[in-house]
Amino acid sequence: MGPKRAEAGHPEPFGLKYLGVGNEDLISHVFEKRFKLIYEAVKEEYPEIKVIGTVGPFSEGSDYRRGWSFARELGVNMVDEHYYQPPGWFIHNQDYYDKYDRSGPDVYLGEYAAHLPGRPRNVETALAEALYLTALERNADVVKMSSYAPLLAREGNTQWNPDLIYFNNTEVKPTVGYFVQKLFGQNPGDRYYYSDIRLSDNRESVRKRVVVSVVRDTETNDLILKVVNLLPSETEVQFNLEGADIPESRAKRTILSGDPDATDVRPVTDEISVSERFDCVLPAYSFSLIRIDGKHTGN
Repeated sequence: MGPKRAEAGHPEPFGLKYLGVGNEDLISHVFEKRFKLIYEAVKEEYPEIKVIGTVGPFSEGSDYRRGWSFARELGVNMVDEHYYQPPGWFIHNQDYYDKYDRSGPDVYLGEYAAHLPGRPRNVETALAEALYLTALERNADVVKMSSYAPLLAREGNTQWNPDLIYFNNTEVKPTVGYFVQKLFGQNPGDRYYYSDIRLSDNRESVRKRVVVSVVRDTETNDLILKVVNLLPSETEVQFNLEGADIPESRAKRTILSGDPDATDVRPVTDEISVSERFDCVLPAYSFSLIRIDGKHTGN
């Protein structure tokens, strides 16, 4: 492939960091034998490349269990997990990675999406994914990467629905879920802070539908709050950021909100007043992202 790359105008190596071997395979004796041959050959020739294994197409089951066991036995750097689930699964499995072994392979959640009957791409599915992404941020020590799937689809020629971005000969049509992925992707942070939510109604059904992730971008020192409200009513909240040394200032807020069945909702950005303690209203069925300028915060 080196000469082919050079012929295509790129004589220098691409600096490949990861190599995925397999995709939703049946974890059989034949698969294990062949995977091991490829894995050992790659590690011998290119020890700097991280090989990503596979654990089948589901979040549980025999391929998942055997795939994980084989990956640990072989010392694979990372495994590629795939699962498509209804919104309720994401709501009730926010602790999915909390229980993972921190000494085993890392996780690349390579394919995931919230699916409803009929496979619409709407506010409900997008918010379920936003809620789950806050859990992935909390577990970023083990979930190193994630990617919604599938990504692109040409209208009238799709083999799979839903996809994240549709297009035709003249238009690109991002879905509601695309904007959730964009907001998380552009505001990741690299330092995670423990946070606690106290609700006036502490029923489990309520508690699991109001979630928050607090991270800091240490390059800019910006503090980033991501809050999902999957309740059918607006929620008044008070943020307590004591210790973050935030003087009274203005912060950028982006809100994605709408009827659960809506498919054409787009984020809206404004500014709000912030301090170490400040009040805020979370609209019903919403994802709010508040980015506090690092010039106004401590560490």
